[in-house]
Amino acid sequence: RYKDQVMIGRTHGIHGEPTTLGMKLAHFYAELLRDRERLERAIAEISVGKLSGAVGTFSNIDPEVEDEVCKRLGLAPDLVTTQVINRDRHSAYMSVLGIIAGGLERVAQEVRLLQKSEGREVEEPFAKGQKGSSAMPHKRNPVICERVCGLARVIQSNVQTAYRDQPLWHERDISHSSAERVVVPDSVIALEYIMKKMIFVIENLNVYPDNMERVLWHTRGLLFSQKLMLRLVEKGMEREDAYKIVQSSSMEVWADPNATLKQRMLDHPEVQSRLGSDEIEAIFQIAPYLRNVDAIYQRLGLL
Repeated sequence: RYKDQVMIGRTHGIHGEPTTLGMKLAHFYAELLRDRERLERAIAEISVGKLSGAVGTFSNIDPEVEDEVCKRLGLAPDLVTTQVINRDRHSAYMSVLGIIAGGLERVAQEVRLLQKSEGREVEEPFAKGQKGSSAMPHKRNPVICERVCGLARVIQSNVQTAYRDQPLWHERDISHSSAERVVVPDSVIALEYIMKKMIFVIENLNVYPDNMERVLWHTRGLLFSQKLMLRLVEKGMEREDAYKIVQSSSMEVWADPNATLKQRMLDHPEVQSRLGSDEIEAIFQIAPYLRNVDAIYQRLGLL
């Protein structure tokens, strides 16, 4: 739906070049596809059993018994164990939960950043009668996304516990079991919760194209600086010289709220000697930046 909805892209939080809301969503979609594959692998890796005795040597029963029991339980017999299945499998599973939580936090954080009042490009759902702040009635806070970010940190902190459960003493101690009883179910429950919350947010996301348009032009054409510099280089100017011209003009635009980068270029003698006004006008167009969005969507199987 928003594949071609133009908005500003940012690096270091500062305006960079144009992108689209659909591109942002495509990033999240691709990551979640990888997450699903990771989770399926992790589930397969942890779906093993053992009946190999007190230190893993089958001192009282034969391996065939383990094979039969595991088969009936839908598990694979672990190839070699101590008194317990080694906890690298559990660490890998928990790591995947942490990675998925980090991906959901990435989505939630993006919504939070884009919801800031000065931009308000998108906004998480806000129900009728909902209070944003008990003290300031105007507030529409991104509380769901903030909750997702907080619980993602809890899940990822639990992964550290799973790592610490790997080095047991010799063939087994029980330092791991008390911790696992907390961190494994808590992480699974919390991950399901924040996943459902982000599904709700994305399905009901408020999108404000007019605000995206306003924010896009906030820097009055500075987003075209790279294309302008490269065009000057194509016209025979040394790259360092082109960079200096475009940078100094950009700094003037930053400082002067009435200035635009295009006008600075139209008035710049060195630029004028290499680029005609029609060529400068062509540089300051959004469409070329987005010409390959369809190709990216095709890579993802979305077109």
